[in-house]
Amino acid sequence: MNMSDQPVTIAVVGTHPTGKSTFLARLAHELRRAGLQVSTVADLGEQAQRMGLPILWNHTWTSTLWIMTRGISNELEAWLHGDVVLVDRAVPDALGYYRAALEYRGEACDPEGAAYLEMLARTHSDRYHLVFRTRLDPGIPLGTNKFRDDNQKFRELADRHVGAVMTELALPWLPLAADGHEAALTLATGFVATQLGDEVLPSPTSITA
Repeated sequence: MNMSDQPVTIAVVGTHPTGKSTFLARLAHELRRAGLQVSTVADLGEQAQRMGLPILWNHTWTSTLWIMTRGISNELEAWLHGDVVLVDRAVPDALGYYRAALEYRGEACDPEGAAYLEMLARTHSDRYHLVFRTRLDPGIPLGTNKFRDDNQKFRELADRHVGAVMTELALPWLPLAADGHEAALTLATGFVATQLGDEVLPSPTSITA
């Protein structure tokens, strides 16, 4: 499939909680104010937990595969309903979390299983037109509005492994600082304007990976 056959797709990756969902909610609001149809793909962690799948430092190959394949399916469905699709955790994010969980537990994935997950992440990563990556700031407290993990060691491992996966896949990304949402919103809306040729949105700002 050619990238032009899908809506503009913007995703975020990064450890928890670093402002991903808040940023995407603000971006969706701005794009809808401009008259665009926006579809969102939510973080699947809570859904996986409700189903009884292990998450966070207990992630397994099976739970990771479920999150990756369900995420891909949800993205494809979202393509049908929006000019822009916003993804809370791109597929490669799940691979980073799995590797972090393995290191935390001192375990190794069998080579065949690892290769399969890496293939999924690699082949799907070009579906994202723009990716923002958050970075862990230990000074930002965990939220209280939903289940959170307060294991700081694992949060740091997840931050490192997500970044390593992005580098391994050569997937360009822009930084999303906890205090830099305004700049990221300008970049994102400008990027959408460039892609859609929509003069209602602000003019694009220069974007570098």
